[in-house]
Amino acid sequence: MNYRVKDRDQHLASDGGPKRILTLDGGGLRGILSIGILQKIEDTLRLRHGGHKSFRLCHYFDLIGGTSTGAIIAAALAQGWTVEQLRKKYMALGERVFEKSLFRKGLFRAKYDEQKLIEELKQVYGARTKLSSDKLNTGLMVVTKRLDTGSPWPIGNNPRGQYFEERPGGVIGNGDYLLWQVVRASTAAPAFFDPETITIANKSNFQAVSGEFVDGGVSPFNNPALQAFMYATLDGYRVGWPTGAEKLLLVSVGTGAADPQVARTGTTAKHAINALLSLMEDCASLQETLLQWMSSSPTAREVDGELGDLRHDLVAGSPLLSYLRYNVDLRSEHVRALDSNLTSSKTIKSLSEMDAPENMDTLHRLGALAGERDVRPGDFAAHFDLPRA
Repeated sequence: MNYRVKDRDQHLASDGGPKRILTLDGGGLRGILSIGILQKIEDTLRLRHGGHKSFRLCHYFDLIGGTSTGAIIAAALAQGWTVEQLRKKYMALGERVFEKSLFRKGLFRAKYDEQKLIEELKQVYGARTKLSSDKLNTGLMVVTKRLDTGSPWPIGNNPRGQYFEERPGGVIGNGDYLLWQVVRASTAAPAFFDPETITIANKSNFQAVSGEFVDGGVSPFNNPALQAFMYATLDGYRVGWPTGAEKLLLVSVGTGAADPQVARTGTTAKHAINALLSLMEDCASLQETLLQWMSSSPTAREVDGELGDLRHDLVAGSPLLSYLRYNVDLRSEHVRALDSNLTSSKTIKSLSEMDAPENMDTLHRLGALAGERDVRPGDFAAHFDLPRA
């Protein structure tokens, strides 16, 4: 290889050099669509850096962040998995974990058995691997939400973070959290999986303090791109990267924008879940608008007829970052334009579902087609290329 491979601390260092962030949205099994797009990103960046098969996305990106299914993908990439390795594992995981059961129907229990997910996550990351492990080759940020306090928790492996190591009062440092458990907490979507309990503090002679964690998608950060930008640049997180279009690159990959016209009817409980999903989509749309407002973005889309794509309406006068967003619009006309072989309206409508293993092949194909259509070598500016060895 003709570039220098960094370790975690070198990736996360505030050394004044250009930094690169990759973020991955939540969206249940629609994460396989993200993997289709990621394959094109990996192929493009591999060619930029010599074409050797040993290239990994964790070599290029200094921080990889994810929410929910995006956290599963992010943690595997941070460990050095190729996208193809991840695709194979994700397909198998989806079939096993999202197996429907007549015994788990009803309003008062989760739809799926979290034990199956836990077993899979332990296999992927290791049962005893901690967030501080050197198995993580680059920066990692996982978005989850602590339900008993109502606060989003971006949990990262930055060794300079003020909560990374044990604190007075027996407060357990983030670095001692088990990686599989952090990812499992981020995937604990209400109604789909039960919450994950994580011990926050072990107090001698007192009762331990635990937190109930649920899917980061029920925070404003199902799309974790804005949270990752804040994690990298706000003083409180102690990462300390500089801003600027030539200093910071943020690549955000979606799981497909659900079709708002797909009927969402049913019981009162289902209406409540659907209202939450709608709010998540509103938050995602707002985040894309904010990031385009702050950035230089060759992939900027039209926000609406009034705002346009915000290329010439920067909030700070000059861009705070370079920003790339790749996603697939799952409305029928856009799906058909991307894949002319998809003609069934019923099939296209079902693609917005987050727990349909039977859709994974189709979703992956759509992601791959979108990657071929949308990911261009010119999107990745030369000043973000890895330094030569």
